[in-house]
Amino acid sequence: MYQIEEPSYFIYLIAIPVIFAVFLLVSFWKGRKQKQFASSHLMKKLSPERSSFKPYLKIILFLIGLIFLIVSLTNPKMGTKLETVRRQGVDVVFALDVSKSMLAEDIAPNRLEKAKQIISKIIDKLGSDRIGIIIYAGNAYPLLPITTDHGAAKMFLQSASPDLVSSQGTAINDALEMANTFYNNDEQTNRFLFIISDGEDHQEDASSFIEKNTKDGINTYTIGIGTEKGGPIPIKKNGVLQAYKKDNKGETVITRLNESILKEIADKGNGKYLLGNKTQETVDYVEELLVKAEKSEFETTQFSDYKDQFQWFVGFALLFLVIDAFMFDKKTRWIQKLNLFNKK
Repeated sequence: MYQIEEPSYFIYLIAIPVIFAVFLLVSFWKGRKQKQFASSHLMKKLSPERSSFKPYLKIILFLIGLIFLIVSLTNPKMGTKLETVRRQGVDVVFALDVSKSMLAEDIAPNRLEKAKQIISKIIDKLGSDRIGIIIYAGNAYPLLPITTDHGAAKMFLQSASPDLVSSQGTAINDALEMANTFYNNDEQTNRFLFIISDGEDHQEDASSFIEKNTKDGINTYTIGIGTEKGGPIPIKKNGVLQAYKKDNKGETVITRLNESILKEIADKGNGKYLLGNKTQETVDYVEELLVKAEKSEFETTQFSDYKDQFQWFVGFALLFLVIDAFMFDKKTRWIQKLNLFNKK
């Protein structure tokens, strides 16, 4: 497994297309000036040994060498072995509502993106805690099994959308039942479930599922996203607004934040309801909650003994740059002798 110690140096890769563009412009300018000086036939007689191909090969070799040098600056490292380590933390599962109502834009940029921002910022605050993600609408699906890989969690989180769920609705019971299966460490004393939703269409009685989860040590918190005023549900194609969702009577559907059902779930789940419209306040509360929670030990495997690999990239960079330095613009005589194109 690889690690990049200084990824900020990748910004220098911008220089590669800039240098190549400057080379093409200079080559074009030189070509025009040569045509003004003499015809192409005369230029070949004046410089018969000059290769028209070599300058392009040289710039490509130079740029490849430069790319390797830039990559070496990032100091890539490779893990050489896996080892089992003991860590302390709590288990945190997020159940994210991805129903169509979460696309409403009464909260900028929309409810779903606001929910993702909150989860992402909470993940950034986690220490050795394990994390899992469930998405639900008409059904519930595991987006990410519980893991200590916070980077993977943020990557999978960005893919969450209504398109990943086959049927619409808000199957909160399915999400609660699935969450119970995520906590696979029997010794874990603190288990947290965060339901992030607008509360829309949560019609089913979830009491039995919440009661079971509470008995199993799962504290259920809810985070409401949206406003009481609400907003329409946009229908977009390739990011362009096409229309707003309408009901059977042809009237525009207005979706509103339903705080009452979310508060009820949190109260029964030994947790608390949080209004998530102010991202930082919500993140700060959750961070403090998890910091104060009693931690349990668990085993996990991870790569260790990461070794620097920059020297390989420096070596390849020097190889290409040396080849470039010793390559002249003249035609290669042994290739000419091959007479590949049967020239007389």
